[in-house]
Amino acid sequence: MFDLGPFITALLFGGVLLASGLKVLREYDRAVIFRLGRLVNHRGPGIIYVIPMIEKMMKIDMRTITMDIPPQDVITKDNVSVKVNAVLYFRVMDPSKAVVEVENFLFATSQLAQTTLRSICGQGELDELLAEREKINMQIQEILDTQTDPWGVKVVLVELKHIDLPESMQRAMARQAEAERERRAKVIAAEGEFQAAQKMADAAAIIETHPSAIQLRYLQTLVEVSTGNNTTTIFPVPIDMIGQFLRAGESKG
Repeated sequence: MFDLGPFITALLFGGVLLASGLKVLREYDRAVIFRLGRLVNHRGPGIIYVIPMIEKMMKIDMRTITMDIPPQDVITKDNVSVKVNAVLYFRVMDPSKAVVEVENFLFATSQLAQTTLRSICGQGELDELLAEREKINMQIQEILDTQTDPWGVKVVLVELKHIDLPESMQRAMARQAEAERERRAKVIAAEGEFQAAQKMADAAAIIETHPSAIQLRYLQTLVEVSTGNNTTTIFPVPIDMIGQFLRAGESKG
């Protein structure tokens, strides 16, 4: 009698082997397939089939990846030593290139970002590094995007996070800021005095042209002084009367 045991076992083994080729990929996953060592088109998302023992799958995440660039020691153009760190946002655009063109695209992108950060920050002075972060971010992004394009990686954004200055430099910058504020205060005060003097000169020129204007000033001053419970009595004396006495005294002398 024919024994069906081995046949059933082989059939079950073959069924399990064939079923093991079924894979389910999420919406953001892609499967890079190697068939007998040769690259074929990537597959996914959804249900895909990988031929057992013939094809090998490598899964790639297509979402935007956030990578922290560790602090880098940078010497600026004006010989100031600082520590700069940043954050990098990138994503895989071509999963096949990300697997074939570079051994480990995550490690490669991280190392490239660190060297580029040191290079770009070292090309400018400290003031430029502190004041023109947006410009530096754009320069780093453009360089990284160009270098990672052959790997199928797109650099979306680069942002400087923190610039750590030595304590001596922080104290020097604090003194500089304080001196700048004092300078601005003195300039503003001087401008105020100049404008006040200019207005007084204009008023004197108007009064000189129209002598009766001084009488109006006398009356306005009396109104201001008489407001409230004030017992002060003021007798206005015209300036032209005093001027006549002075001229008379000079003529006698």
